[in-house]
Amino acid sequence: MELYRRWAEFSDMEDSLKQQLLQMTEEEKQDAFYTELQFGTAGMRGVLGAGTNRMNIYMIRKANLGFGKWIQSYGEEACKRGVAIAYDNRHQSKEFAMESAYILASLGIVSFVFESLRPTPELSFTVRDLNCFGGIVITASHNPKEYNGYKVYDETGCQLIPELIANVIQYVNEIEDPLSIKISLSEEDKKKIHIIGDKEDKRYYEKVLGIQLRPEITKKDLKIVFSPQHGTALEAIKAVFDSAGYSYCLVEEQCSFDPDFSNTKTPNPEDERAYDLAIQYAKRENVDVVITTDPDADRVGIAVKHEGEYHLLSGNQTAAILLEYVFSSMMEKGKMPENPIMFNTVVTSDLGELIAKNYGVETEKTLTGFKFIGERIAAYEKSGEKSFVFGYEESYGYLIQDFVRDKDAIQASLMIAEACAYYKSKNKSLFTVLQDLYDIYGTFRESQVSKSFEGQVGAKRMQEIMEKFRHTTMKEIGGISVLAKEDYLTGVRYEAGIENRMPLLPFSDVLKFYLVDGSWLAIRPSGTEPKCKFYYCVKADTSEEAIAKEILLHSAIEEMIS
Repeated sequence: MELYRRWAEFSDMEDSLKQQLLQMTEEEKQDAFYTELQFGTAGMRGVLGAGTNRMNIYMIRKANLGFGKWIQSYGEEACKRGVAIAYDNRHQSKEFAMESAYILASLGIVSFVFESLRPTPELSFTVRDLNCFGGIVITASHNPKEYNGYKVYDETGCQLIPELIANVIQYVNEIEDPLSIKISLSEEDKKKIHIIGDKEDKRYYEKVLGIQLRPEITKKDLKIVFSPQHGTALEAIKAVFDSAGYSYCLVEEQCSFDPDFSNTKTPNPEDERAYDLAIQYAKRENVDVVITTDPDADRVGIAVKHEGEYHLLSGNQTAAILLEYVFSSMMEKGKMPENPIMFNTVVTSDLGELIAKNYGVETEKTLTGFKFIGERIAAYEKSGEKSFVFGYEESYGYLIQDFVRDKDAIQASLMIAEACAYYKSKNKSLFTVLQDLYDIYGTFRESQVSKSFEGQVGAKRMQEIMEKFRHTTMKEIGGISVLAKEDYLTGVRYEAGIENRMPLLPFSDVLKFYLVDGSWLAIRPSGTEPKCKFYYCVKADTSEEAIAKEILLHSAIEEMIS
């Protein structure tokens, strides 16, 4: 209540936030001020509004002041190299981007701010292309309209890894009162803010077009429906598809940069409701594939036509098809480098690893979060020991070439289109390709269930769930015997009553249970949302058997958390 009164009585409070504060119920006051929006390993993300537990200009100022002081600690040269800043279509995204630039300028740090919204992967590219010391993206990715967020990048174009973000967090936490931060820019300070236009667009598009493996493939018979879900991918996809010669139909209702996402049930490609309108277009136009990206264009999802029906593919399934196409094409054209390596995460399906192994590609697993993949790309780039050929997460994020160090829906969309054109020339749908892979490697069925736990009570409940699974000895789940448990918070693997240290990874609140039939499940609290996520990877001989196993596992977990 002391914090609430401090904000409500603050003389310079932004008018819209002032009105919110005055109209808050006691419950709303509690939720808005019981804690402070955490600047964590993925930056900040939260509901827009007034309060320390909300996204607003005051919390943005605090985050930027901490990030700026971290940059200052690297000296004058880091400040001169500056920071690239991009933003999406959400409420207050542009305002937050400019607030970021103002704070940095007040600290003597140069910034390069895009004139209008841009895809997150283009920001990663721009950091590298302009030799900036860091980057900022204002986005809440695929979250609902009520959210916005703030992500920071290092000089490689990768989101800051835990070791670096810990130093930023220290600087942020030293700032006790976000309302005390004042911005006063001299004329010299203002000169440190540079607005950038389409030059970076062209350079980025050129790089994306360079990933094509079969640019000569016939495209005349391929039909695509594309939706940017009101977000930043629109202009980039149009430019890249036009240059590459693909015909496509836009979901016009979802092409406005609408912060309320008015014409989609959800902007999240992981949610089947995001495809409803696009599939209506697809049926009308009789297209081969539906492609949709999230608002900041780092994730992409697809629905493919097979025998007259449109089938939604999971992130793992799309990755499997891309891996088969990319690796087989590289081998055929003599483009596979020596010591190739691909990256995925500890909660990603095992199918991709089997495909990679077939083509002589090593797989290295990281924790969830593309920053860990970006970190490993940089390490091997420096050592020359391995050559990056692919990176992906099960959450619909893919990277084909590493001129970007984050997941890139623009690259992935172009490669999906090319794979679809190639397999169509062989009289195959992408769905058929997936079934062929199951025939070779076994049937895999993957799913993810997110349980929401809002507010202070929810946070406590998530902690209780993780502790229950961490400390309960489970001999079986859903009638299938447990082979081993891995605890990434302690770095210990438990198998047959024996504890062994796991391969060195950063400690993270993740649990993974391996079952005797080759299936597994994993549990972790989200780093960006008030959710606990449950990942299932079921292996079986047939699709029917996989579905039956999945139902049993889901039921067993539901019973444990009820």
